[in-house]
Amino acid sequence: MSRDVSTLPINQRFAHLLAVISSPRFLNMEGLNSEVPFFICPYAPSETVEMERLQRQLINSLSQQGVQVLEINLYDLCIELLKEREIWEQVLEIEPTVNKAEFKELLQGVFDPEDNLIPAISVKITQQPFDVMFLTGIGEVFPYIRSHNVLNNLQRAAKDWPTLMFFPGTYSHSAATGTSLDLFGKLHDDKYYRAYNIYHREP
Repeated sequence: MSRDVSTLPINQRFAHLLAVISSPRFLNMEGLNSEVPFFICPYAPSETVEMERLQRQLINSLSQQGVQVLEINLYDLCIELLKEREIWEQVLEIEPTVNKAEFKELLQGVFDPEDNLIPAISVKITQQPFDVMFLTGIGEVFPYIRSHNVLNNLQRAAKDWPTLMFFPGTYSHSAATGTSLDLFGKLHDDKYYRAYNIYHREP
C-alpha cells in the first residue's frame, strides 16, 4: 500500500513536491488523461507559515534545477488591481463604514474571475518564460474570491503549463458528494473535479 504523503512531516513533503515538480513527466504534463494540468497542494491552515517557507524553498530549488516558477499570489494580485484602477485608497477608506456583505459584493465585482482576475493572470503569463505556475494567497482572498471559480476560469488561460494551487484546507474525494475543495478544512468550496492532488502524483 502506498504511503499518504500528505501526512508526512513538512520537510518530507517538500522532498516529494520537489521530485514530482522537477520530473519530465510532470513538466511535460504526461498521464493526465486529457484533463487540464491543474494540481492541488492541500495543507492544514495551522501550517501556513511553514508552507510559505516551503514555497520559497521550492521556487529556489527548482530554479537551481533549471525549472522556472511563475508565482501568482492572489492577494498581492488583488492589491495590484485595486491600485491600477486607482481605487485602493477608496477601498481602504470605505471598508470600516460598510457592512461585510456590501463590502464583499464590491470586491467580488472588482475581482470577477472571468472579467478581471483571469485577464490579469493572463498578462503575467506573457511577461516571462516559465515552466510551472504556483497559485498562492488562496486563504487571504476568501470570501470574495473562491478557489473553484479561479480554477474553472483559468482553464482557458493556463492549459499549456502545469499549475499548482497551494490550498489551506482539504481536497476531498467522496462517492456521495464527489470532489470538493474545503477551505480551512471547514468551508465547503463547492465541487471541483478536474484537478489532481499533488501528493498522489508520482515523479
